[in-house]
Amino acid sequence: MLSHPMLKWSLSVCVILGCWPIPAASAQPAQSRQNQTLFQNAMVFDGTSDRLTGPTDVLIDGNLIREIGDDIDAPEGAVVVDVDGRTLMPGMIDCHWHSVMAIVPLANLLQSDIGYMTIVGSQANRDALMRGFTTLRDVGGNVFAIKQATDEGLIVGPRLYPSGAYISQTSGHGDLRGPNDVPALGCGHLSYLEAAGMTSIADGVPEVIKATRENLRKGATQIKAMAGGGVTSTYDPLDVTEYTFEEMKAIVDVAKTWNTYVCVHAFTPNAVRQCIEAGVMSIEHGHLLDEDTLKLMAEKGVWLSIQPLLDDEDAIPFPEGSGQRKRYLEVTAGTERVIKAARKHGVKVAWGTDTLFDPGLAAKQGKVAAKMARWYKPHEVLRMVTHDNAQLVKMCGPRDPYPGELGVIKVGALADLLIVDGNPIEDINLIADADRNFVLIMKDGKVYKNELE
Repeated sequence: MLSHPMLKWSLSVCVILGCWPIPAASAQPAQSRQNQTLFQNAMVFDGTSDRLTGPTDVLIDGNLIREIGDDIDAPEGAVVVDVDGRTLMPGMIDCHWHSVMAIVPLANLLQSDIGYMTIVGSQANRDALMRGFTTLRDVGGNVFAIKQATDEGLIVGPRLYPSGAYISQTSGHGDLRGPNDVPALGCGHLSYLEAAGMTSIADGVPEVIKATRENLRKGATQIKAMAGGGVTSTYDPLDVTEYTFEEMKAIVDVAKTWNTYVCVHAFTPNAVRQCIEAGVMSIEHGHLLDEDTLKLMAEKGVWLSIQPLLDDEDAIPFPEGSGQRKRYLEVTAGTERVIKAARKHGVKVAWGTDTLFDPGLAAKQGKVAAKMARWYKPHEVLRMVTHDNAQLVKMCGPRDPYPGELGVIKVGALADLLIVDGNPIEDINLIADADRNFVLIMKDGKVYKNELE
């Protein structure tokens, strides 16, 4: 039995990740968890307000916020932390993250073993946690091993809401095969990235139904499908609408049977309107949308999960004159117009990075969040990356692996919080430099960084 290739793969990943049976003490990551922690003298951003309140005490019991008030008596044995007037706020949430692809160059991704990509993805997620992102919605890739190892405490990282493999048509944004890998071979032959669960190429209603169910079988909390052309992809210009209505509706219908939702990669009005008609609830990107489509999104309660892509010092460094560079400029030219129109028409807006293939860009995760202050007030940016993003990730309903409220400081909420050395409502750029400004990071009641001791 051990000669089966999938069993060999499972054993190799277990050895690589250190999940082979070992004594419990040596399996624990570098972190501390107390039964109770009392934060005293904190100025609190609760995730929704336009100002800080306090000085306030906040009592953590296990992984929940138990009490908020003035002069809370420290329970016996509780750890007491004097915040000394600094800001206590919810942990941040990135709604468009790719654990495995955030820091792996594309050439490496196409040539590397899934075991290697899992290790690199684990490191990317650990770094994201240390930047203050306690929750990530992963919108494409095989991250189920990373999630499991994180939840079991074998590795350090944020809460993870996985989509699993991209669902893409042939020649779609998720078709990462070589240019001569068509026509596809029969007898169930898959490209390596398909076999490794990174992407799923499916055409026709029966195939997309199966691909959706396979992702849900693996533990996807929501489904990610490719609905339009992309900047980085090879075969699909930006104007292309991907999947027919019947195919997209089949993906949505299957997700609904599991009481969850579908998010889609799409830029153009035609692609987004077809998706809305099919029942999609989250549009990723949307930088080329017109006002009528944004109005429709507002009417239907569809989320716009957008990235503040600009042709600035943080632009993705595509070669000058390349097709990717031209498409990138087209997308970035629409960023300001779309965000302003979405705000004008009351569209529900979430924020994410969509960092790909570059550790330098991934390290700017907090800076990318702070860029939203170009269109929103600082307290609105903070609300977006905490409370509002939490509303989107929680749309997975019973598929939610972390029951409880996220993105807020309130009694009964999950204890994901940050202590900021300063007031981010007055200076939103504090969140851009976590190393300097985040003096304490807690996720699920566990402290992963503490410079106040």
